[in-house]
Amino acid sequence: MAFESFHVRTKAELENASSIELRTYYSANASINPNLATPSVPPTISEVYKDTVAITGERTAEMAVSQYQGVLQNFLVGLVNAKRVLEIGTFTGSSAIFFANALKRNGVKPTTNEKPVIGLDISEKYADVARGNFAKAGVADYIEVIVGDARENLAKLEGQTFDVIFLDADKLSYRQYYDTIFEKNILSENGIIIADNTAFDCVTPFINIPVPVPDDAKPLDVPYANNPAGPEFGRGIHEFNEYVRKDARCEAVMLPIATGITLIRRITSANNN
Repeated sequence: MAFESFHVRTKAELENASSIELRTYYSANASINPNLATPSVPPTISEVYKDTVAITGERTAEMAVSQYQGVLQNFLVGLVNAKRVLEIGTFTGSSAIFFANALKRNGVKPTTNEKPVIGLDISEKYADVARGNFAKAGVADYIEVIVGDARENLAKLEGQTFDVIFLDADKLSYRQYYDTIFEKNILSENGIIIADNTAFDCVTPFINIPVPVPDDAKPLDVPYANNPAGPEFGRGIHEFNEYVRKDARCEAVMLPIATGITLIRRITSANNN
């Protein structure tokens, strides 16, 4: 399973791996600190992945973030000393568990009035699965899942701010999520947005194609190893990527990890001097 970044490979597997595969495996395992009071990888996370496969099938289960990505997100939560996290797209809860653990490491504690992690998801079925996984991981008091249309529920969060916002729901709604975050001032001044899946195999062939993508556009004719939704999906994410890249409100960098992760920070008068 691709999301099981840290399962042990045999010597034969490693000797037959490509240089990219070996570099990824080495990097993932070099990112684990065994001496942290709050572990880099939550102890129940492998069980979450196994249960997700059993419930959804392996193809759909790939929507869960990989362990390596979860560790990276933990690091980013620590880097900005986040106190609150908003997750748009919770699925079965693996990413939210990583976020809750990272907030624990930051010394954040839940209160009766406010949970530090808010998750938005369209599926009551997956939300229920996620809540069960939160309980098993010992972080149920850290995470609230709000079920419904994330576009509508995101707008209702006006007046609240979050230090880390994770975009991982409907990909064709990314731009609407992004604009709402800025227009409603939901991202804290020094916060970051993490946009997932921004370099899917169906996105990268649109390189150098102007936006909005014309109907007669001819993306690169290359095979897709991972093509979840076809050309419209690729077109939509490419247009989002270009919109962010040219937006004077922010600075962004895309990391070629997994299926692409874009880190976005607000440009303010203080950090634009």
